[in-house]
Amino acid sequence: MSETETLSLSEVAHIADAIREQVGKAIVGQVGTVDHMLIALMARGHVLLEGPPGTAKTFLAQCFAATLGLDFGRIQFTPDLMPGDILGSNLFNFQTSQFTLTHGPIFCDLLLADEINRTPPKTQAALLEAMQERRVTLDGAAHALPPHFMVVATQNPIESQGVYPLPEAQLDRFLFKLLVDYPSAEEEIRIVARYGENRGAPSPAELGIEAVASPQVLSAATRAVAGVTLADSVTDYIVRLVRATRDSADLACGASPRAAVLLAGAARARAALDGRDYVVPDDVKALATGVLRHRLLLSPAAEIEGKQVEALVAQLVEQTEAPR
Repeated sequence: MSETETLSLSEVAHIADAIREQVGKAIVGQVGTVDHMLIALMARGHVLLEGPPGTAKTFLAQCFAATLGLDFGRIQFTPDLMPGDILGSNLFNFQTSQFTLTHGPIFCDLLLADEINRTPPKTQAALLEAMQERRVTLDGAAHALPPHFMVVATQNPIESQGVYPLPEAQLDRFLFKLLVDYPSAEEEIRIVARYGENRGAPSPAELGIEAVASPQVLSAATRAVAGVTLADSVTDYIVRLVRATRDSADLACGASPRAAVLLAGAARARAALDGRDYVVPDDVKALATGVLRHRLLLSPAAEIEGKQVEALVAQLVEQTEAPR
């Protein structure tokens, strides 16, 4: 496949269905989470998964990566992790009397940042340039990351012990923050029946998960997504919705212009996965919570009243007039 070839939208939707099928071999439920991860993949965004331990966040990221044919890397974030452990460093080679660049685990296509909020902000900040510009700077030299570089980060709820809140600048670089909750009773029965006899976590390969995409196919798919039409009226709707978060008395901090840009890109991807070459307001509405929840801070009065960010986003979506 050439570097300029573009897939049809039906082919993009077919690839997405194949990825869903492969992930479904291992993951019970979490259909909405997988769909959002697919949208992020096509929109070249990053995903933050938050949920209690034991809800298969890490396993989901591993299975998702296994379907894509991409180079997979993993970093286990701990309190003693240093930026050099993520980025790499220049090491002096005594045999050649020269410095040799040693790449860190961030040099991959899909990076699993496991329990990202268990390391201090100084180390978390090592991801800022990589997530925004897809490059890292070591000793003053810039090093490009792969074009499909994507971070799938997991974190435990802030109420957990031993966690550090992510800085606002870090949160703003994630396209989605997705909440992974406990499964339903029926889903949990299926999980126990499927994995109850296993000792240790099985690998995706052991569960029959195969790569159904490739870097070339994903490049062609993202070009197809970029060609989806975003009408001026829908663009105006996205901007008005994002700006409404800055005017709400219940929010101490609203969403940034980056949020509007990312929401537009995600809406294009959702339309493409649905087989449409145009964005409709329902695409924006369906993605607004995942895009905005981690970018908004409640005002002190709203916190005292026990209001939830998700409820406020739903209220703003309802109050913001959508184009017809």
